[in-house]
Amino acid sequence: MEFFDVIHARHSIRAFQPKEVEEDKLRQILETANAAPSAGDLQAYEIYLVRKPEQKRALARAALQQDFIAAAPVVLVFCTNPSRNQGRYRERGIRLYSVQDASVACTFAMLAVTALGLATVWVGAFSDEEVARIIGTPKGVTPVAMLPIGYAGETPETTPRRSLRDLVHEVK
Repeated sequence: MEFFDVIHARHSIRAFQPKEVEEDKLRQILETANAAPSAGDLQAYEIYLVRKPEQKRALARAALQQDFIAAAPVVLVFCTNPSRNQGRYRERGIRLYSVQDASVACTFAMLAVTALGLATVWVGAFSDEEVARIIGTPKGVTPVAMLPIGYAGETPETTPRRSLRDLVHEVK
């Protein structure tokens, strides 16, 4: 898919077919996330790959009962790891850059999912502490977003976007 086609094809999908994600596609998604830019190229984030049904069900519960998470064959959990950049960027690296790094990597993964003909939705509503416990993060590593990934089980309507006139503010 061409880049702009990928951008326009991406939609938030909350229903998945009971079909596994091919390993080569999953690897491409992870490699794309790994190629994302990060502050100082320090990659102050971690990605947790979840496939076990009981763990996916627990993630769904931790995400305010968003049960579609458990139906996806794969869930990627993107987490901050500020220890990777705190030496260089101190407080701002801890508070902001690690969140940005994880978010950009998650966005790259989301676009790769779409380019490969798969579907996902960014999940940000969840208990940080509960998700961290489920995936077993070390102290200081905080979940930022989850991407349940699979083949689409629905075709959502395109949602309206703000006009550029409303969204963009030129500084003069």
